[in-house]
Amino acid sequence: MTLPLMPKATAVWLVDNTTLSFEQIAEFCGMHTLEVQGIADDEVAGGIIGRNPIVSKQLTREEIARCEANPEAKLKMIGSTQEYIESKKAQKKKGRYTPVARRQDKPDAIAWLLKHCPDILDSQIVKLVGTTKNTIASIREKTHWNLSNIQPKDPVLLGLCSQSDLDAVVDKNEKDREKKERLEQEIQERNASAS
Repeated sequence: MTLPLMPKATAVWLVDNTTLSFEQIAEFCGMHTLEVQGIADDEVAGGIIGRNPIVSKQLTREEIARCEANPEAKLKMIGSTQEYIESKKAQKKKGRYTPVARRQDKPDAIAWLLKHCPDILDSQIVKLVGTTKNTIASIREKTHWNLSNIQPKDPVLLGLCSQSDLDAVVDKNEKDREKKERLEQEIQERNASAS
């Protein structure tokens, strides 16, 4: 059975906001019934703030009402915890905020990417580092206003992108280059055999 995200916090919310039995809450949250009773008696999870499973799209009001009406009924989760986490990741990818303290690291990361990944496209750098094409062009053409202070540094170590994101871009570029070389070789072989 899949457990809800933050099971103890979910149990705290269910104890405080519903009339579900301790057994129902314990089974849904993967806890022992005595632990849920301890939450109700303020002996367990004293500092934990309740997490609403309706907001995180793991339960519906109707499901809670159905189980409140029948103490023998078991709560059924709408979606899995993994689906919720994936949806949150997708929301985060839309826009990324870079703290002011990290913004001066972007030119260093761009210089590193241009030096160590010569096949990388400007659009890929924009996505990885969160910069503009003008900044990339000024560093590539060595016309950046702060060029004397730019030192190539790994964007992963600077915290501007994850290693998996960088690896994905490098792998994609490697595959594209190999595909292009194969096509060029096939064209040369065809031309050689035609003549």
